[in-house]
Formats: sequence, C-alpha cells, structure tokens
Amino acid sequence: MKIAILPGDGIGTEIVAEAVKVMQVLDLRFETETALVGGAAYEAHGHPLPESTLQLAKDADAILFGAVGDWKYDKLERALRPEQAILGLRKHLGLFANFRPALCYPQLTHASSLKPELVAGLDILIIRELTGDIYFGQPRGRRTAVDGQFPGAEEAFDTMRYSRPEIERIAHVAFQAARKRSNKVTSVDKANVLETFQFWKDVVTEVHAAHYPDVELQHMYVDNAAMQLVKAPKAFDVVFTGNMFGDILSDEAAMLTGSIGMLPSASLDKNNKGLYEPSHGSAPDIAGKGVANPLATILSLAMMLRYTLQQPAAAERVEAAVQAVLSAGLRTGDIWSEGTTKVGTQAMGDAVIAALTGKTITTITKS
Repeated sequence: MKIAILPGDGIGTEIVAEAVKVMQVLDLRFETETALVGGAAYEAHGHPLPESTLQLAKDADAILFGAVGDWKYDKLERALRPEQAILGLRKHLGLFANFRPALCYPQLTHASSLKPELVAGLDILIIRELTGDIYFGQPRGRRTAVDGQFPGAEEAFDTMRYSRPEIERIAHVAFQAARKRSNKVTSVDKANVLETFQFWKDVVTEVHAAHYPDVELQHMYVDNAAMQLVKAPKAFDVVFTGNMFGDILSDEAAMLTGSIGMLPSASLDKNNKGLYEPSHGSAPDIAGKGVANPLATILSLAMMLRYTLQQPAAAERVEAAVQAVLSAGLRTGDIWSEGTTKVGTQAMGDAVIAALTGKTITTITKS
C-alpha cells in the first residue's frame, strides 16, 4: 500500500512526523512518499496544490495530511491561498464523506468545557458532506448590486446548492454507519429558511423510508443542534449534515472532548480511499515550539488503518496505545490539568510508541 505524506504548514510538519514514527513501528509494509502542500508548496512551486502533489495523491492508496494555512498568505488571491490545497484534494479525489468522531476519553472528562457528567462516555460520529454546498457552489464572486436594499453598492455572493445524488450518497453513508453503532441518525438542516435544506430533508426522508426503516431518523435545525450539543451531547449518535454546518458543528463537538487536538478525521471516496487529517488547523502561533498535540494525527492514522488499509487490529493497537498514554497521565498543554505531566509533541509521540512496543511510558522525559 502506498501512502502519500503531506505535512503542510505550521504544526503540520511536527504532528505528522510523530504519526509517521508510530506507523513505522507497526510491523506493516507501507510505501511512503512525502510532498509539499499548502503554503510550503506555494513558496516552492507558486501554487498550494502543485500537479506533482496532486498526482501523488491520486496514485496513493491513502493520504496522511497535516494542516495548511498561515496568516501571512491572507493577502494572496483566493486561488493561491494554502487552504485551496485541501479543497482541491477533496474535489479532485472525490472525497465526499467526512467522518469526525467526537469521543471523550475517560481520562479527559475534566478537560472538557462541560461538566464531567455531561460528557462521560460521549461517543458521537459526525458525518459531513464534503464536496458540495456553499463552499463549492457557483456562481460566486463580487459585483455591483442591481437590486436589494442598496442597489449600486458593491456586494459579494456565494451559492448554496445540492443535487439529489449528492444528498443520497451521503445519506447512505450515514445510515450504514448507524447500523454499525446504535441505529440512530440525526440529520441536521435549516429547512425552515433555506430551500436547499428543505430539499436535503426531503431526499433524506425518501432514502430512509426506502432503504433504512430499521434506523431511527431525527431531523433537527442546525441552530437547535448547536444548542443540544452543549446541553445534552450524549443524546446524539450519528449526526450528518452539509458541508458548512458540518464544519461548524464538528469543531463545536471537538471541544466537548477536551480539545480539538484530540479529534481525528477521515475524508473518504466511494471506494473508501481516504485522506486522513486532524480536525484542527495549522496553528502558526505555536508552530516550531514543540508543544502541539499529535494525538489527533496519530488517531487519524488509526482511522486510515481501519477504513482504507483494512488493518483493524493495527488500528485498535494504536487507539489502545493512546489510551495507555492518557492513563499514564501524560498531557500536552491543550489537555493538561493539575496532577498530570505536561509533555511536548515529540515526547507524546514517543510515549505512544513506548505503549505500542511494551516499554514503560512513565520513563518518557518532558520536552
């Protein structure tokens, strides 16, 4: 199996390095190749997603991705900004289904912003449609308004749109995922205001009735879903929604678990080829300081092993190693609390490797 390694920008290089170290001790055969992406690729090649990087991603069986972006690129035209790399990969590779598990480990219940009793045992799977919606809809741009309250004024516009096949395929993914969990799905929309999401709701209802009557389906407006996630998060199991709402809700759910630094993700095509990345960004403010949490990236590796590489036993080993490290009391700064040991990026990666190889985790030194 060939894995494309795309570290990207900011802390991306640091956290991906730790995941690669973990990969190398799994006694599995992988061919890996590393390439530039994002701001690093723009500096070297004048584009955030060079053709060579895109071709590598197409040829690979799976992609391990870090993060892209830096404030210094904000003045570039939009097509050249680092974030266009991840959007381009999703589009060109057909990565339409984004899996973002929000799981609160028992050791981190006190790191959550909510009361421990609200998040203890939390295990939500958010499935976000990834290649449609307002992020990709056309037309978009800027123009002089010809109507509205201020005709003649400069305005900007984007287009929210979904086709029936786009909604049907993500609905199938969500219902099939629910069958492997608790047989409960919450479809999140804004059907009371947006025609796009009335259509979404209608199509989801049809797919459910025709194919998954055994799965419990609940429809919920996005504003209510955002409130319920912090009021009663354990009432959810599988949550699925469109691109923009999914982007927002999955980050909200991340904080329930203690830190977005703990949240992995998988972006899959119709054949389960995937791009695996932490849910957080490039964090340029802490890049190079060795303090970033690599666990989301390491857990993303576990998702890669499970979903694309068909190595569930190896995935379980990695997840168990992460649990062991947390049980040993090691914490990066984002999940640290009184009574635990604060370590840096590399030491956390080393601790996971120690757990995988049967060494004593507590001997890992601070860094």
